[in-house]
Amino acid sequence: MVFLERVKANWLRIVVHVGALLPLAWTIWQYSHGLFLVDPVLQITARTGKTALILLILSLACTPLATLFGFYRALSVRRALGLYAFLYASLHFATFLWLDYGFDPGLLVQAVFDQRYVLVGFAAGLILLVLAITGTRGWQKRLGKNWKRLHRLTYLAAILAIIHFVWLSKDFREPLRYGLVLVVLLALRLPFARRALSTVRQQLSSRLRPIHHKSQ
Repeated sequence: MVFLERVKANWLRIVVHVGALLPLAWTIWQYSHGLFLVDPVLQITARTGKTALILLILSLACTPLATLFGFYRALSVRRALGLYAFLYASLHFATFLWLDYGFDPGLLVQAVFDQRYVLVGFAAGLILLVLAITGTRGWQKRLGKNWKRLHRLTYLAAILAIIHFVWLSKDFREPLRYGLVLVVLLALRLPFARRALSTVRQQLSSRLRPIHHKSQ
């Protein structure tokens, strides 16, 4: 019973941890069993990059879910989602450095400065590195009010990741769909959007309250 109560109380965290680690476990299993039939390096690079972007966008969705829709539990997994996004971004970069370019300094420098999507992706990765390092409570205390300002760079990292994806892709439709979701999430942070949604939420709550009382 105690175990079930703990699972019930922490179900969202469990879903986040399991859901975030599944792509990594599946990739390792496929690679170790030789199941990547066509260009495994390209597939691993694409999968780790896309997973990092999805997790980053989900981390940005936590605040609107809490402040606008009352799902405050989402705030408890925001940091975990951000750290998992950094993990996959690191694996994405490591695949590029190791499996793709073999840690060759000359080729890497040429790739970073000659291919614009590499430079933008590298910039997004550096931002995520800084945010991962300063994401602890100790850094929150050290930086004070500047901590929130620094972590607003998450928005920039997500925008750069979308640009990286667009420039890298031959078909723009998929990255643009992620871009649309990001635009919506950023728009929800604007004061007028927050006020409008709060008003709608209050109206819905006031209408549903009498129905709830009648059903009792």
